Amino acid sequence: MQKFILVTASALGAFSVMIGAFGAHILREILEMKGRVGTFETAVQYQFYHSLALLGIGLLMYKIEDKLLHYASVSWMAGIVVFSGSLYLLSVSGYRWLGMITPVGGLLFIAGWILLFYVTYRNL
Repeated sequence: MQKFILVTASALGAFSVMIGAFGAHILREILEMKGRVGTFETAVQYQFYHSLALLGIGLLMYKIEDKLLHYASVSWMAGIVVFSGSLYLLSVSGYRWLGMITPVGGLLFIAGWILLFYVTYRNL
């Protein structure tokens, strides 16, 4: 499981840089026209932050064997898809209803952080 988490974290981190560059260079004009540059940048930032956090969990799994770490990592991966994904789509499409989905991703991020807190408090 650790290998999967580390590989996924690395891929999501690389994707964060690629999509950020894509937004800054290719989509910039479209995002500015729609007034969504900030929304797109928020999606990239949260994806990158949680990619790094996944990397940390993958490494922590070598020290602590606890299936709650697996749940935290799944929560963050789902959070990236839901939170950042909805903001990416909102940024380019302008469909405001996608904004109603974004908080679910935020809750998934929070759940992952709470699980990580609990596991580290209990085990370290």
